[in-house]
Amino acid sequence: MSLCIKITCDVAKQDGFLRKFILKLAQKIGVEGIGQVVEGNNIRIIVCGQKELVDDFIDGVHAGSSKYEIDNIALEPFIRGRDYRGVFRVIE
Repeated sequence: MSLCIKITCDVAKQDGFLRKFILKLAQKIGVEGIGQVVEGNNIRIIVCGQKELVDDFIDGVHAGSSKYEIDNIALEPFIRGRDYRGVFRVIE
């Protein structure tokens, strides 16, 4: 079963967070979507894939929360409005 989730969070230390941590985590797990800084320290991540892989990605975000000081992690269902073509991208 395919699933898409929108993750929003605040990240105190953004240095490398999206490229070094989120992008690598998504590639390692094999999910697709996008990650971007929305405003200030607020990050938005759209992640899509098989339910088990999306769950693993969410677990990875929580596990990395101590290194990058991630706060206010919120998850909500997301209806895919575009094709991510099987890759995860960071939008800057």
